[in-house]
Order: sequence, then structure tokens, then C-alpha cells
Amino acid sequence: MQRPSASFGRDGLTRATARREGHPAIRRDLLRVAAIAGALALASGPVPASFAAAGTGAGPSRGSVKGADPQDAALAFDSAAYTTITVSVDGRPMNVRWYKEICYVANPVAAAAQQPGGPGGGTTTIPNTACGYQSMNVFVPESAFGDQRAPIYFAVNNSGWMASYLKAGVTDGASYTSATSNVGAALKAGYVYADIANRSRGLVGADGTSPGKAPAAVVDAKAAVRYLRLNDAAMPGSAERIVVNGTSGGGALASILGASGNSAEYNPYLAAIGAAGIDAKGHSTLRDDVFAVNAYCPITDLGNADSAYEWLYNILATRGTTGENPSPADAAAIAAQFPAYEKSLGLRNPDGSRLTAANMLDTIRQEVVRSAEAYMKADPANTIPPLGGTFEIQSGGGPGGPPTTKSYVNDWIDADNTTDTVLSVDMAKYLAFVATQATLKTTPAFDAVGVNGNTTSGTETNLFGPPTQKYMNYTEYSWNHNNVPGDGSGIDDTGLTWDQYTSRSSTTVDDQVHLIDPMDFVGTGADTAPNWYVRNGTRDRDTAFTVSLNLDRALEADKQVKDVNYQLAWNQPHAGNYDVPEAMAWIADVVRKAGTPHAPGHHG
Repeated sequence: MQRPSASFGRDGLTRATARREGHPAIRRDLLRVAAIAGALALASGPVPASFAAAGTGAGPSRGSVKGADPQDAALAFDSAAYTTITVSVDGRPMNVRWYKEICYVANPVAAAAQQPGGPGGGTTTIPNTACGYQSMNVFVPESAFGDQRAPIYFAVNNSGWMASYLKAGVTDGASYTSATSNVGAALKAGYVYADIANRSRGLVGADGTSPGKAPAAVVDAKAAVRYLRLNDAAMPGSAERIVVNGTSGGGALASILGASGNSAEYNPYLAAIGAAGIDAKGHSTLRDDVFAVNAYCPITDLGNADSAYEWLYNILATRGTTGENPSPADAAAIAAQFPAYEKSLGLRNPDGSRLTAANMLDTIRQEVVRSAEAYMKADPANTIPPLGGTFEIQSGGGPGGPPTTKSYVNDWIDADNTTDTVLSVDMAKYLAFVATQATLKTTPAFDAVGVNGNTTSGTETNLFGPPTQKYMNYTEYSWNHNNVPGDGSGIDDTGLTWDQYTSRSSTTVDDQVHLIDPMDFVGTGADTAPNWYVRNGTRDRDTAFTVSLNLDRALEADKQVKDVNYQLAWNQPHAGNYDVPEAMAWIADVVRKAGTPHAPGHHG
């Protein structure tokens, strides 16, 4: 079944969603039908100027739209409501205007004062219960005080898809080095820097429910983009040059935000929180597409992440080799699902060949080789230890502790440092090397709660289900193997298999999975960001390498996407912003190529 939607983006036209060949169909629920109906109503009337003018990628963003939802008046930006702070960037003082705690929705969801995640796993007290998870801090360097065309560096700060309370990434009196700090580099480049808070899993509402269930994080990020577009004429920076940065869960959030621009499927959710440019009926007059995505190790494609993980770490017996296979029958059954899923995507490698499970390991090997050779060529000092030599791996020493260094024998990559070439890679030993850096995740890796009696796992299971329920399994295997009575999830409580449960029109968990998955939007009628910079470390065991690789191949096939800069980052773990000069140079380059955006409100 195809997923129809309406999109109003860079070409100013309404386009039907065209799913990629063979992509798994996902049922439409009642909310989706309402979203589509709203989109059709909008499509039948005049297309707003801010939509139609975007054809060049540099269209205007109106400060307000006549006749727009009255809630927009409550979201007006106060250009005088700032505090001036002083920071140092590369040893030079800089004045920065701080627009503090801007609530970007008209109907924020109240949070409890006590939230999980305090010292020692306890709780922490938040001061802003009214809008602390739906606000942003905006920092404007002095070079951008009067510049409405500067890019906006849009930072999402989620880890593991957890809720992100309001953060101030720029602090008075702080010193930043632009070579190592993305914050300092953004300020030095004259970009407006925005720290975005959002709801997600783990959030406790004032009423005791869990209002951060999917797709809340994506909805909030879209609402923040819409706030910037609504107020583009009054704010420094250009809402046509939003660059989204995020790591891990934040990388996933950046990816789905970048992939699903202007999709009408989110409209009912946006209307519920009073997002800018959308009325109670889901009619939209503002866009929420973005200019660029800067994503590190994105924890995404959660609906298929378990099968990808088990396939990768079982196809060459990595779990067995490293002694990390406590549930071999589960691992094998979950891994067996991956080949069909990979085939269904219909992706291709750069040489035109189909990307399938049969050639996936060799494709990963080629990406590792490309990463290693790029590393060696970048600097004569960059060398790879010979076979039998050792990698000296430094890692954090825990909160407040010094970093620690461990040695690992290189038994898997043979490189010639004189010619900057890789001679061979032993994939079985490489994957064992990755799994030795950090213990592999549980089986299942991402949807483990409730499976085989597990009630203590910290996996993403609590991202799904209704706000009144602690968690809900969101994958077929975990649903069918849930045996915790009374948790409201699985065959044991519902009497229905996964297929039976998701075939019901009232089921929403599969829609939650869909609405946070960029793979379901890239290559469709959504307005996917034209520029992407994606990195996944070659030592990252937190998700399968196939996840970011599939995203890259899908983006390369999307005709809307102009620039995809993807790489497995050499010898990097699950981390982000380790390559600030390279990433910032890429941002500067795509901004330059796109040209100067029109001034807000200009239609010329």
C-alpha cells in the first residue's frame, strides 16, 4: 500500500508520495487520514507564497501570514528580549546576544518538576515545567546582529532518543576553540546558534503520563523550524539556511527532520501543540523543511534496527567469537529477517549493483577501506599500525575521571602507509575488533523490554505506545516474544500476533515507528533536505553500519538531494563533532553553492 501525502516545497507543487520500489507498506491510521484530508483541503486553495517561492532553495519566509491561525500571534519573536554575554573564540572576545528560553509552541505540554536522569540514576529537578521541553535558546554572534541571511545552526541534543531539556550551549565567559568546538566554529563563522529542547522518551508529564512518545521529538523539532519561519523577518539569520546538527539519538532526529519536510502526516500532532502556521484542522501555511543535515551515528530505522544488528554480528559469528551471545536462538531468528528487509529497499551501490544482504559485508568492507585511505591521505602523520602492531585507543575515564588508553592488536587491516592504500581487510576479525571495544548490545538490541521477562532494559521500547503506558514493543519479534503479563504489550496481553494487532485500524504503534524513520520519507513526496553530511565511526558498535549506509544510498537516489557527504569516520567510536573543521567547511561550501537567500518577505 502506498502512503499518499501532499507536499508543498521547493517546487511549490502538490506531489503524491511515491514509495521506493518494494519498500514495505505501512498501514494508514485515522490520524493519517485526517492529515491527508487536511493536506488535500490546503492543496485545493491558493498555495502560500512561502511555499511557492521556494523553487530556488532560497525562497522567502514570511514573518506572518495574513489570516493565519490566531495562535501565531502568541509566537511572535521579541527582538529586544535578549541578554548580551561575552565569550572568547580562538582567544578573541565576542559579544553574543542570548534570546533566552523561547517557547516555540502555543500549547506546550506541562512536565513534572522531577525528571529521571539525576546523579546515580536518580532524579533531577527542572525549573521550567511549563515549556522546558519545547523551548530553544538562540545565540547571535555580533557579526550576525543585523544579518537576516546568516545560516542557523540548529542543534538537537538528544542521546538515545531521550527527552532533551532546555540547554544553553553558549555560556557567558566561556572560551571556545573553533578547531575542536562546533559551538565556537559556528559563532566564528557568523551563524546563529540555536539549542533546541524537545520531548521524547523518559519525559514525565505533570499528570504522570509519558507525553514524549513518538513522534513527539520530531513534531517538536518541526514546530521549532516553523517558529523560525514564522518570525524570519524579525529574527537574525535565515530560516532558509537551517543546518540541523545532532549525534546518536540527535543524529536520528536530525535525519528524520531533514527527510520529512512538509509532510502532512504530522499536521494533527503539530496542531495539538499549537505549532506555528497550522490551524486546529491541520491546514498549514508554513514550511518545516530544512536546508542541511549534519548527523553523527544516527540511531534510526528502529523498526528494523534489531534485525540489522543481529545480522551484522552473527553473519560471521561475531557474538560467538567474543562470547557475547547469551540468546543464540533469538539472535538467529531476528537476524534471519534482515535479508528480506534489505532487498525490499531496492537500493543500489555507486556502481549500480543492487545492495542486498549478499553483498552487504563487502560493501561495508569497501567503506572501511575508503575511510582508512582517506585518513592516511589527509596527513602524512596519519598512519595505521602494521599487522601485529597495536591500536592505542583512548576513551573517557568516567565522570570526572581521566581518560584511559588501551591497546588492541591489529589483526584485521593491512595498510601500506607509504602509498596510503589498504591491502586487505579481514571482516570477521574487524567485527570482532569492533565488538571488543565495547560489549555488544543485548538481544534484541533496541526493543528488549518485555522480551523473555526482561523489565530492566534501557532500550528504546519506552519510546512507543500511548502516553498512559510505560512501554510497548514495536517490532514483530519482540511483540511475539513478550511474556511479561499486564504490561499491555504482546500476544500474552492482547491475544493478537504482531500482524493481527497492526492490521487493526485503531493500532498506532506502527505509525509511531514510521513517523520517526527517515527511510520512509527519503525518495517520496516529502521535501527532503538537499544537503547531507553523515558520519558513523568505524568503531561504533551502538548500531549496525548498515543503518547509516542504507540512509546514504537512499539519499543518493533522491533527486531532491544535491550533496551527500557520507563516510565511516576512521577509528571513531559512537560519538559526534570530532571533525569540526571538516564539517564546518562542508557547511560553508553548501551554503556558498546555494547562494544568498532572499531577504525575508522578498518575492523577487
